[in-house]
Amino acid sequence: MGDIFFFVEVLVAGLLSGVMYALVALGFVLIYKASSVFNFAQGAMVFLAVLSFVGFMELGLPFWAALPVTIGMMVLVGMATERFVLRPLVSQTEETLLMATIGLAFVIEGLAQFLWGVDVRNLDLGIHDEPIGWVMDTTGMLISQLDIMAGVVAGIMVTALALLFSRTKVGRGLRAVADDHTAALSIGIPLKHIWMLVWATAGVVALVAGMLWGARSGVQFALVWVALKALPVLIIGGFTSVPGVIVAGLLVGASEKVVEVYFGPYFGGGVEVWFPYILAVLFLLIRPEGLFGEKIIRRV
Repeated sequence: MGDIFFFVEVLVAGLLSGVMYALVALGFVLIYKASSVFNFAQGAMVFLAVLSFVGFMELGLPFWAALPVTIGMMVLVGMATERFVLRPLVSQTEETLLMATIGLAFVIEGLAQFLWGVDVRNLDLGIHDEPIGWVMDTTGMLISQLDIMAGVVAGIMVTALALLFSRTKVGRGLRAVADDHTAALSIGIPLKHIWMLVWATAGVVALVAGMLWGARSGVQFALVWVALKALPVLIIGGFTSVPGVIVAGLLVGASEKVVEVYFGPYFGGGVEVWFPYILAVLFLLIRPEGLFGEKIIRRV
């Protein structure tokens, strides 16, 4: 019985991490669906968002005031990115747009550290990173309160955005833009407005993701590389599928934890760092469009 509880403990920890991976990946999906741009700067946006949030509180703003101020700032950052980076390059190749977002990532990273410094900060969301007492007393499983809350918040955010872009007029416009920019324009869909909304939403997603990861591991430059954990999720779920990244996030989170605990000792540990990428490579070989991605047919 103890082995079963331990397995459940590992699995739950992995699923909760997977939900947060899905939240980070969602920022990529929203932008890619609307403009076919892989936003390499998403990790930098996560870093800027949470560092600014902590910075505003250090200046004296309470939590309830710093949050909307930071949300407004990230909306402006997203809108400015669309206006001054994406829109002037709209007719360029995908490679050019990718290079532009790489450059943007360095600009945002430098701006964040210039404004708020480089010191590691602690972010207290009022939830202690300690086991839930009654669960530990009943089953012996060590499931963190912070992990549960982070998983719940990330799950609500992912679900809300999935519903927004699948059940609303804005969502239908986004799907039309993703299918064919020219056709969407021809039927009166405001392409620039859709792009601006998506980039603004990506900025808000970056803030939520940064707060959750920052509360767990501290607000530091390493948060920039959280985006790399989203790459296997994107490859497995599909770059254009919101449901896909949710399922893929859970799959990646659960599998990396289980493999680390049960097989990590045979490899000297650290398996969870590289196992998701092995999983992603297997999907590229077997199903390159991902679980829910659209199959691409090219004429040669």
